[in-house]
Amino acid sequence: MIQFINVGKRFAAKVLFDDVNWLIGPKDRIGLVGANGTGKSTLMKVIAGLEQVDAGDLSTMRNMRLGYLPQDGLKLEGRSVFAECASVFDHVRQIETDMGTALAEMSDLDPESNAYSAVADKFSRLDSEFRAKDGYTIEMQVGTILTGLGFSKDEWGKPCEEFSGGWQMRIALAKLLLEKPEALLLDEPTNHLDIEARNWLEDYLNNYPNAFILISHDRYFLDVTVTKIVEVWNKKVTIFSGNYTHYQKQKEERLEQMKAAQKNQQDRVAQIESFVDRFRAKATKAKQAQSRLKELDKMEMIEIPEDEPIIHFKFPTPKASGRVVAEFKGVAKSYGSKKVFEDANFTIERGDRIALVGHNGAGKSTLIKLLTGIEGLTSGEYKLGHNVEFDYFAQDQYKALDADSILLDDLCATAPRATQTELRGLLGSFLFREDDVFKKIGVLSGGERNRYALCKLLTQPSNFVLLDEPTNHLDMRAKDVLLGALKGYEGTVVFVSHDRYFIDELATKVFEVVDGTVRAYPGNYEEFLRAKSRQVEPEVVAVAAVVEKVAEDRSQGIKRVNPMKVKQLEDRLGQVEAEIAKQEAVVADCEAKLSNYVSAEESQRVATQADEARTAIEKLMLEWETVSEQLN
Repeated sequence: MIQFINVGKRFAAKVLFDDVNWLIGPKDRIGLVGANGTGKSTLMKVIAGLEQVDAGDLSTMRNMRLGYLPQDGLKLEGRSVFAECASVFDHVRQIETDMGTALAEMSDLDPESNAYSAVADKFSRLDSEFRAKDGYTIEMQVGTILTGLGFSKDEWGKPCEEFSGGWQMRIALAKLLLEKPEALLLDEPTNHLDIEARNWLEDYLNNYPNAFILISHDRYFLDVTVTKIVEVWNKKVTIFSGNYTHYQKQKEERLEQMKAAQKNQQDRVAQIESFVDRFRAKATKAKQAQSRLKELDKMEMIEIPEDEPIIHFKFPTPKASGRVVAEFKGVAKSYGSKKVFEDANFTIERGDRIALVGHNGAGKSTLIKLLTGIEGLTSGEYKLGHNVEFDYFAQDQYKALDADSILLDDLCATAPRATQTELRGLLGSFLFREDDVFKKIGVLSGGERNRYALCKLLTQPSNFVLLDEPTNHLDMRAKDVLLGALKGYEGTVVFVSHDRYFIDELATKVFEVVDGTVRAYPGNYEEFLRAKSRQVEPEVVAVAAVVEKVAEDRSQGIKRVNPMKVKQLEDRLGQVEAEIAKQEAVVADCEAKLSNYVSAEESQRVATQADEARTAIEKLMLEWETVSEQLN
């Protein structure tokens, strides 16, 4: 579908990658990885046709549609969110318009005329094409994607320009998903998504019918979505089968093989050089010496770039707090008429590492601000424990930094006991390398300053740390440094993050912010999801218990247990099957009527009736599957 043949790309004098040979198939699910600056985004732009190759050839399948989502920078305006997303179906809408025109023409023609037959044939072709392109489900498709990406129905009608940059990127992502291009190219698609929207996108990509390539610093997201990893490293592009975890194992094995091959090569070079030095001047061996020199000239030396050292940073030990760090009793918080919390009750204990989760707008950031005292309570009681001192990392923490300070000097002043070597290593792990450490804070971008603010926080924590999305703007290496430091931290942590791997590795408790309150769950995010899956409505619990008991009894040959419940399920299954047959008959009757034109109004009425019947069949089929599973 897309083929690289000996492709090379430079950035000024720097070679990003060279001699790339790569075939992308129609169903490939690829994660593009590599250290910052190796050329991942450039390679993505080359595939998208936004960058040209400097060497080799790149070919794509004829008429193939490519959909590219950059990391940021898109701005949409002039239409509502729903209209902007629905615009990807403009060509389908045109078919619908043409169908209406054909119906109008037919109403003015003699049904017995040749002209009528020609227009009727045209309408039939248009109708078939409209159905093939799912024209009758456009609204449903748009609504499904917008809901999955976190837009409430109240927001569908709002103008795009009212949304922030991150939400603008969500709209752009929604449009791409609705277009379903043959190759979907996503550069950091999860940067602007909360964890619920990420979970939804994971499921969507797992069912995506075509190829996709994505760049992400989220290990879990890569693990559950891709089946190949393509690494940009050492000016080469290397393909690994499997997900990210499998790639890590393969890479370690391949690196060991490269090191062994490099050692063998170096040994051979030493042998050749020794032979040449000994025998170059001897007439009897001069020819052999020249032959060895030619072998040396032809040898392609194996180069392995030095790995950046792994930073293991440890927080200074904070002074001990009391057992109870913070406590909410009946807390309410409102902004005017908008209620965020109504009756929040919880206790945070010393040593807890608590992840705050919940849908966008549920109140996670507000809860952290209440804990810091930045926001006051509307009512209720908040107690901070004995000897508790907190540090707070906000999403816009960079605003609190001194713009005139130099990075390394500022960090040295914060951590006077650390050596410059230690601090430069820490800065390097947060992507401030070499001369970057001598930059003034004011010249950094917002994301870079937030990265530095987090780095600075690591050197001087109090015994209660509150972090609002600390993993934003961090690559995997920086996340590992932060994660390692927090796991070894002896104080208490409350944090918001949309990185599933980070939460699973760090959290000892999960607080779900939902419906104006806070629900506490022990364990990490995986355990939280398992606990949530067990919490269903009482009626469903009752049916599930009956079905489980029936299944158990059937497996043991017991038929006497709760036959009334089984009979009710069997009766309902029969009713659903009968209703499905009835609705299918309605569809068949409508399609027969549409083949014999009466009037435009009648055709429209019958088409609407058919659509309603099809929708009913879809719902009935879902119920049939549910009841069948309960009986089997």
